[in-house]
Amino acid sequence: MLRPSPASPLLSLPGAVPAEAPDEGVAAHYGDLFREQRALADGSGFVDLSHRGVVTVTGPERLSWLHLLLTQHVSDLAPGHATEALILSAHGHIEHAVYLVDDGETTWMHTEPGHQEALIAYLESMKFFYRVEVADRTDEIAVVHLPAGSIAEAPAGAVVRETAHGRDLFLPRAELEPFAAANGPAAGVLALEALRVEAHRPRLGLETDHRTIPHELGWIGTAVHLQKGCYRGQETVARVHNLGKPPRRLVFLHLDGSEVHLPPHGAPVRLASDGEEGRQLGFVTTSARHHELGPIALALVKRNVPLDAQLTAGGTAAAQEVVVEP
Repeated sequence: MLRPSPASPLLSLPGAVPAEAPDEGVAAHYGDLFREQRALADGSGFVDLSHRGVVTVTGPERLSWLHLLLTQHVSDLAPGHATEALILSAHGHIEHAVYLVDDGETTWMHTEPGHQEALIAYLESMKFFYRVEVADRTDEIAVVHLPAGSIAEAPAGAVVRETAHGRDLFLPRAELEPFAAANGPAAGVLALEALRVEAHRPRLGLETDHRTIPHELGWIGTAVHLQKGCYRGQETVARVHNLGKPPRRLVFLHLDGSEVHLPPHGAPVRLASDGEEGRQLGFVTTSARHHELGPIALALVKRNVPLDAQLTAGGTAAAQEVVVEP
């Protein structure tokens, strides 16, 4: 059972509506979803991600040790350089996704809400004689996201993880409310999720299931380094990359805007020509209402689904765009 993170004090902000799973503990929105999306797209505001798990690794061998466990090349990770990585099963299935940065003394990472305990248990089991210390910092450190283009300044002492999609700040929880007062307006996680779907970026637990491999989601290159040394699951990664094709592929869907309801996670994807009794070809992973594109979604479908096929997602007409090539 996943241990929930502390509920955010920002749920007391005007208009805050609590998010549902897997994002309990923070606000889904603050009363105006599209305004919040537009603000993020324009580089203003912030998103409270204080429900995400925060894990640190310290010790002189932290990077060389993590390099053995992660799919990413981190042995020479420069201070302040952000990256992302996966932990795979022995069969190459995705078990954890981590978003990390090193400050020269400590490697900071955040992961899906409630997943930090399982992540730490795995890391602890692999310590052996390495000079490293792993710590759960979730109760004391909050993650806050600033969108790309934001001119907001990080508070002194905050650890910053900067990417093309924005900056993740690791803040003491006691500083969360003062930060919000100085850097509003706040945007909810639904706004950030809509922009994530637009950017075709996968998320653990939504775009993944128990048998997902990185190739299916486009995580090769961004979270998986193909020229690094051995790690658990590498054989599957190399075999599929060099000799085969993944069994499924991520697609982006434009949904029929006349429908009132969005297809939920897990809703079946079928050929439109087969009707709702047709064979299931995949499932919706995340759906969202976008301020410009309207209703959109990501879905995981069988690799051999024709690229020009008209689909339905949970009964809603859907036109697909390629994310992962078949």
